[in-house]
Amino acid sequence: MNLSLINDLTKEQFTEALGAVFEHSPWVAEQAYEARPFRSIDELHDAMVKVVVNSPEESKIALFRAHPDLATRIKIGEYSTKEQQGAGLDRLTPEEFEVFSASNEQYTDKFGFPFILAVRGKNKSDILAAMKDRIDNSLKDEADEALWQIARITKFRLHDLITE
Repeated sequence: MNLSLINDLTKEQFTEALGAVFEHSPWVAEQAYEARPFRSIDELHDAMVKVVVNSPEESKIALFRAHPDLATRIKIGEYSTKEQQGAGLDRLTPEEFEVFSASNEQYTDKFGFPFILAVRGKNKSDILAAMKDRIDNSLKDEADEALWQIARITKFRLHDLITE
């Protein structure tokens, strides 16, 4: 799919094409549609991130909660599946899986949403280290970090999906 095609889509087509980029949150694409035409993928991404940043806190938390746990064994979205496979999270030993499960539970219990990290280019050790480092953050700092990580994740996804 190229950027010219994206700019020519109807709102419904645009939302269908890009609705999964922000994990199970097609409202982001739907609202970003109004900022067309986009001159670059980065401009499209900036418009989508701006929608999230300017959304009410409950919408941001809902977006955070739409993300799956890392190293989960439940069915997750296509983008998340590929990203987690790339980081080796689909090949954990039973012991590693238990460590991830416990870390995910501790994190979610503290913050009320799953641990979010752009895992591209990272391995399971990097991810566990980030979980351990971030567990001591304040809720505000962690919400800001989660938003930053979502911005990184979605930029990768858009660049993978669209050509200029």
